[in-house]
Amino acid sequence: MVRFDVSPRLIAASVLGCCLMAAPLYSAHAQMGDPKPAVGTKVSPADSYGKLMAGMEKEFVDLAEAMPEDKYSFAPTAGEFKGVRTFGDQVKHIAEANYYFFGGDMSEADMKAKSDKILALKSKAEIVAALKESFGVANKYIAAITDANDFVMTAHGTPGGQAALGMAHMMDHYGQMVVYARMNGIVPPASRGN
Repeated sequence: MVRFDVSPRLIAASVLGCCLMAAPLYSAHAQMGDPKPAVGTKVSPADSYGKLMAGMEKEFVDLAEAMPEDKYSFAPTAGEFKGVRTFGDQVKHIAEANYYFFGGDMSEADMKAKSDKILALKSKAEIVAALKESFGVANKYIAAITDANDFVMTAHGTPGGQAALGMAHMMDHYGQMVVYARMNGIVPPASRGN
């Protein structure tokens, strides 16, 4: 994969969007027994991004596990869906993209090798395992974001910007996967309630 330069305006918009998406997660964590920080409490970038990523990881992995293996080859055909990814390809794409956005200083050669390996996966078990592994990389990257480095420009953008873009990209594909699941009679686990 080729890295790209991103405008500061796009980074700011992505960070704002992720922050707005993160706000409900603090309430959700409080309902699950995790204390919500008191108003006025300074929260670290790693904690803020980390709570958002934890929610996204759960939704993604749960949805990937809920879709039956025989539906991993499903892609819509009615309407304007020519050439879209199958459900399994969507999951692989997110696993691959997690290395792109959260791989840090991973070399282009290592990134290509990881991408090729993920794209070659066939079974649901292999694909879900790769997804979980990629979230481990994402969580490690996010845990290293601090007040000191959050918006310091690197060769690949700022850590905060990369995290925001990675999570925004992820949610775009999650929305597509939800539609695929529902078209196959699967209610996404996140929509099933307690």
